[in-house]
Amino acid sequence: MLVRSLAVLTAVAALLVALSIRFLADGVIEQVSGTALYASMVYAAVVFLLPRRAPWISGLIAVAFCWAVEFSQLTGVPAVLSERSLAARLALGVQFDLIDVLWYPAGVVPLVLLHTLLASKRPSARGAVHDY
Repeated sequence: MLVRSLAVLTAVAALLVALSIRFLADGVIEQVSGTALYASMVYAAVVFLLPRRAPWISGLIAVAFCWAVEFSQLTGVPAVLSERSLAARLALGVQFDLIDVLWYPAGVVPLVLLHTLLASKRPSARGAVHDY
């Protein structure tokens, strides 16, 4: 329960930071921070859905998902869906950007490290790093 609660709080915090940056900044800062914070929200979603996974596994799943979404933009399907839906635009993006591929891990790795640190501090009945 604690893990899922923290995952929700992390996603909300990432969204609030992303929206604040979008309101206050423009250009490159907005682009790269939005990409990294999107990946942070994906990591939080993975942890919420799969709370007993090791942090590094959750991180790999989150980055793989982000990369899959980014590379799917090469097909043009997300662009078509984005024309019809703001939610699709926010979730799937519009066009491929190789820089985004590099920034997704930047949004996930700090959370994996923090999650690992918090998990190591918490006593566990089975001794597993990820068992809460």
